[in-house]
Amino acid sequence: MSKENDALTKKIIGLEKDALNKWFKGDTSGYLNIWSKENFSYFDSFKAQRIDTYTQIKQFVLANVEGKLFADSYEFKAPRVQASDDMAVLTYQLFADTSLNEMRYNCIEVYQREDNDWKVIHSTWSVIRPMDMNFEPNKTLV
Repeated sequence: MSKENDALTKKIIGLEKDALNKWFKGDTSGYLNIWSKENFSYFDSFKAQRIDTYTQIKQFVLANVEGKLFADSYEFKAPRVQASDDMAVLTYQLFADTSLNEMRYNCIEVYQREDNDWKVIHSTWSVIRPMDMNFEPNKTLV
C-alpha cells in the first residue's frame, strides 16, 4: 500500500469512526455532516425502500434516531478501504448493543471526493445473518 493510499484509508476510517462516536451518543450530526447533500442513497435492513436523497435520510434519522440511540461501546471490525482517485469504498462490520436494538451489521460506505472533501454518496447497513436475529414485534427497530 502506498503512503497516499495509507493516508486516505486513515482519513476515511477516521471520518466513519468520528460519525459513529457521535451516533452512539444520540447525536446524528456526524453522519449528517459526511453524507453528500448533492448525491446520496441509503439501504437499511429495516426499511423496505431505498432512501434517495439527503433530505429523506435527514428526516429519517431525525425522526427515528436523534436523541434515541445510545451505546456504551461498539465494535468496528475488519475495516477495508478500496480506493481510486475520487472514490473510496469502506466496508466493515459493526456490533453494538444499543438502546434501540442489537446491531450486527455489514456496512458499506461509498465515499466520493466533493470539493476537496470526502462525502458518503451511498450507504448500506445490512443485518449479518438475519436468520440468527430475534426480531421482537414489540421492540422499536429504527
